[in-house]
Amino acid sequence: MHSSEQTFELTVENLCVRAGGRLLVENACLGLRRGEFTALLGPNGAGKTSLLRGILGLTADTSGAVRLQGQKLAELDPAQRARKLSYLPQRRPLAWPSPVRDVVSLGRYAWGCAPGRLDAEDARAVDSAIAACDLRGLAGRRADTLSGGELARMHCARAFATEAPLLFADEPVASLDPRHRFRIMELIRGHVLAGAGALVVLHDVSLAARFADRLIWMKDGRVVADGSRSETLSAFRLGEIYGVRGRVEGDRVDLEGPL
Repeated sequence: MHSSEQTFELTVENLCVRAGGRLLVENACLGLRRGEFTALLGPNGAGKTSLLRGILGLTADTSGAVRLQGQKLAELDPAQRARKLSYLPQRRPLAWPSPVRDVVSLGRYAWGCAPGRLDAEDARAVDSAIAACDLRGLAGRRADTLSGGELARMHCARAFATEAPLLFADEPVASLDPRHRFRIMELIRGHVLAGAGALVVLHDVSLAARFADRLIWMKDGRVVADGSRSETLSAFRLGEIYGVRGRVEGDRVDLEGPL
């Protein structure tokens, strides 16, 4: 499904992100690879979205280094970047009431195609993404007629259609009911199992514990912990990051109230 590169790694070294004179992310260091579902956790204002955008080169005032396979990301043109890193932003406005298939086809834009002018490889990638997100019955529907859960699946399919080795998703389950939250997380998990890697911003610690292989915790613009559930998820961590009391049993997290 994805590119032929079996080993694919992105490294972030001492990344700082600033805006309006404020330091939003301070000296972040991490690595991302295919086959790994990583959740990025932290309270509002911790710097999670700023870190994502800084990694992707979407923020002007940054320092540090982001490398893909050893090459600086800044040395790649936008199309090359988009073929390697797909991005599902927090806000996903629809400019036109386009059919679902056309919206999903926008995921192939990085490969030089446009909706309605797909070559065989583009059409295969779009069909695969539509099938993976269970949208076959909705492919001809106008996007502005979809429910919230259907829209979320459509946007996932658009990101999947790029077939980039790494997916970055910023709160993909925001505003969804519990059933659709599970559905979207299952789709992203399936995408990772098919050979991609994913870095997903989440507020729901229980969802992260259930689906992610790895948890990165942020507070006040800094990465304060990075590792597996067993290494980083604890009652102490919930207190440190969120200021709440909680219990952790395996991948079950029960929040009990503020400290």
